[in-house]
Amino acid sequence: QVQLVESGGGLVQAGGSLRLDCLASGRTFSSYTMGWFRQAPGKEREFVAAKNWGAGVTKYADSVKGRFTISRDTAKNTVYLTMNSLKPEDTANYYCAAQPGIGVYVSRSQYDYWGQGTQVTVSS
Repeated sequence: QVQLVESGGGLVQAGGSLRLDCLASGRTFSSYTMGWFRQAPGKEREFVAAKNWGAGVTKYADSVKGRFTISRDTAKNTVYLTMNSLKPEDTANYYCAAQPGIGVYVSRSQYDYWGQGTQVTVSS
C-alpha cells in the first residue's frame, strides 16, 4: 500500500515558478513509476510527467516539456515537480500518482495510487 500527500501549490504570476512535493509512504521509488497529472475545472484529468528511476525513463506532456521537471529525493521519500515559466493555462489541481512496475505510464487508468491534489493558480 502506498500513501501520497501533495503540497506546494499556490498562486503565482505568469512566468513564475513553483515546486510541488509528493511525500510517499509505504514503498520505495525504485519499484514504482511516479507520475503527475492535473485537472482544470470542467476538463479531464491529464498527464503531465512520469518517471521510473529503475528503468531510467522519463516522459513529459508536450505542453510542459522544457518547463517542468520531475525529480526525487530518496532520503525524504519525496517526488518533486518543478514548474518554471508558468502560464495561465497551467492552472489546475495537480495530483501525484504511483504504480508498481517498470513501464512509464501516461494514462490515469494505469495508476492505482493517488494523492488528494494541490491547487496551482497562475495569474496573467
